[in-house]
Amino acid sequence: MSPALPDGEAAPADGSLPRGLAGPRTSAFGVYLHVPFCSVRCGYCDFNTYTAAELGGGANQVAYASTALREIALAGRVMREAGLPGRVASTVFVGGGTPTMLPAGDLVRMLDGVRDTWGLAPDAEVTTEANPDSVTPASLAELAAGGFTRVSFGMQSAVPHVLATLERTHDPARVPDVVRWARDAGLAVSLDLIYGTPGESLDDWRTSLDTVLETGVDHVSAYALVVEPGTKMAAQVRRGEITLPDGDDQAAKYELADEVLTAAGLGWYEVSNWARTPAHACRHNLAYWRGDDWWGVGPGAHSYLGAPAGRADDGAGPDGAGPDGAGPDGAGPDVGAGVRFWNVKHPRRYAAALEQGLSPAAGREVLDDDAAHLERVMLGVRLRQGLDLAVLDPAGRRAVAGLVASGLLDGRAAVAGRALLTLRGRLLADAVVRELVTG
Repeated sequence: MSPALPDGEAAPADGSLPRGLAGPRTSAFGVYLHVPFCSVRCGYCDFNTYTAAELGGGANQVAYASTALREIALAGRVMREAGLPGRVASTVFVGGGTPTMLPAGDLVRMLDGVRDTWGLAPDAEVTTEANPDSVTPASLAELAAGGFTRVSFGMQSAVPHVLATLERTHDPARVPDVVRWARDAGLAVSLDLIYGTPGESLDDWRTSLDTVLETGVDHVSAYALVVEPGTKMAAQVRRGEITLPDGDDQAAKYELADEVLTAAGLGWYEVSNWARTPAHACRHNLAYWRGDDWWGVGPGAHSYLGAPAGRADDGAGPDGAGPDGAGPDGAGPDVGAGVRFWNVKHPRRYAAALEQGLSPAAGREVLDDDAAHLERVMLGVRLRQGLDLAVLDPAGRRAVAGLVASGLLDGRAAVAGRALLTLRGRLLADAVVRELVTG
């Protein structure tokens, strides 16, 4: 069961944006393309994904690329009407689901739609997620020829019994092959791992890390398993069929990942991500953490467009202002800190809206000062360069000394004016954010 959509006001049927977004932009612009299909639903997964090949109403795998292209065209029109032309995409990320369940030609068609609507920067990063059993040398070569530059494989583990618990379908022996195929095609490669699976030992986790390093990839993501309510695995835990590891187990595995990856020359640049050099970091995800603009295409996809540059001079400040009056023709309130909006979740409803020429957006939220401040701290503190202490309010700045004394923030960085997580701080990042926000 995928999570419910956020609370918010209803989005206009024509997709029109609130007032106040037009003007000079200083942020990058990215595009996220959601492909909601998977061959099986893994027991821990609560993403907006579907296993049926045919969902009806145009929302099937064969028709999906054409449906997504309708939203891309609508997005381009909406942004032009809001006074936001010329937002060339610097990054594109195709996620899911398993995007490579679609033919490579369909993914290229979707990328062509982005290129035709917004344009692609000459050095654009274009990533697709993939499962190791969903690609071939030919499909990867076709993606590279069509403009993709990067592939992120959902490896999760190198240990068969761990993959079986996660209900992953690929043979771990295939991972080195798909990495080689992708590199032969000219694609950069990232491998995604999950730690803390029930039954995974520390030696199992070390095996996965060692296997990753043997492939020679330049980027690794490692995420702690989180079992969300409503998933199959949550029901298994509730019935006592499996037992989740405790926090100490997950902490030990994170520390081992950082030790092993760092020793191999991959440095952390975000709490859950390591790259060989800054150039190997995922620029699309960095854009999320830095608060840049993006448009999310697909069922359940989220978008964010921030306030224009220069609003600080009219009293809005860098974090923007809250709602202030109604816009013309029902367009809604002025934008202070920006607007977030999200699409309907089910592919059938998504396709039906677009077939009628309507926006698939289900709701939106105009961010106020408090929400923008929380997000800026919550996301910015996760990065290797840390967070400028000037961003914090007085209570947050007063909390820094205590966090340094507790070993959660780096003392030298604090003296230099930045909140930088220590290794222990990375393990307790949520607690650090609470202190920096509330004091």
